[in-house]
Amino acid sequence: MATTLISVKLPPDIDPTKARLAYGDRALPKLNRELNSDDLLTRQKALMSLCDAMHNPEYICEGIRVGIAASLKSLLKDADATVRHKTTEVLFIIAGHAVGRDAFLEHSIILPLSELFNDQVYQARRNAHQAIEMCSHTSPGTDGVVEANLLPILVGKLLEEQDEIKELILDTLHYCMRVETKQVLDSNGMEAFTKLLDHMDPSTRCKAARDIMDLSFPLEGKDRAVDVGAVPPLVSLLRDNSAEVRAQAAGAIMTQTIVPSSKYAAIEAEAIPNLVSQLSDPVSDVRLNSLKAITTLAEAPIGRTTLLKSVKEVEKLVHDHDSPAVRKAAQIAVKVITWKP
Repeated sequence: MATTLISVKLPPDIDPTKARLAYGDRALPKLNRELNSDDLLTRQKALMSLCDAMHNPEYICEGIRVGIAASLKSLLKDADATVRHKTTEVLFIIAGHAVGRDAFLEHSIILPLSELFNDQVYQARRNAHQAIEMCSHTSPGTDGVVEANLLPILVGKLLEEQDEIKELILDTLHYCMRVETKQVLDSNGMEAFTKLLDHMDPSTRCKAARDIMDLSFPLEGKDRAVDVGAVPPLVSLLRDNSAEVRAQAAGAIMTQTIVPSSKYAAIEAEAIPNLVSQLSDPVSDVRLNSLKAITTLAEAPIGRTTLLKSVKEVEKLVHDHDSPAVRKAAQIAVKVITWKP
């Protein structure tokens, strides 16, 4: 039965933990003012609402226009853990859009965001790494990460962070090593990647092998791989249960064995029989990378002599039905193996 009494309870569709949005185009300016409030609860509620609002792509450009990016940058240093956590969450959402990544560079957010790599709150650290990793997908973002000298910091965090963040760091370094490898080498990146090759998670093993391949493109990286003993564990990964791990391991061996020292290190680690066994793998990437690695190993006299016994397995892939790249790589491999002075 209806009464004239007014309930003190909020309507069921109102969340007391979030700030109420203003109508229309006044919503984001109001939230931006609340982000800069001296009242902690007001800032927290504004961030809660902003996290929901920014999932709508239409709000990204408008939010940046009214100055939300600058407000979020200042909140990264807030003393409250919840504020830092939700601020990094909003920045991660923004970093998923091109205009948001541009705002990261325009407002110089990358460096202050990286200071939260040491935050005691796991969610804040994770969100910070996710946002930085998202920025590194584009060339300007990669340049911004490199110019902020974050690569040594990321390598230093690689072995001490939890597994989820480990993978984010490996992805960030993968994109950044397209333009800068010296900083990673000087920070003992090859040693860190090698230690992760025996990680229990196949995704981490795969990304570690991929990053070793990235770091092995310069000559200094190839020499460092031999010095730190990265070749034997890569050879052992050729027998991994994950096809992606096998493909990346073969790719890393292929990249490293261009120089003589790596060739003989791989041959001593029994790379040839393990690579030959991968020629019948159902995944074309595994076959392709294994063929390329076999080709580089066949350039060494002892490698060519050993591979002559398995040349028939290589010749079968000349007629591979799945991949033109595999057929071409097999033709080149056969020529190198059967070459006579």
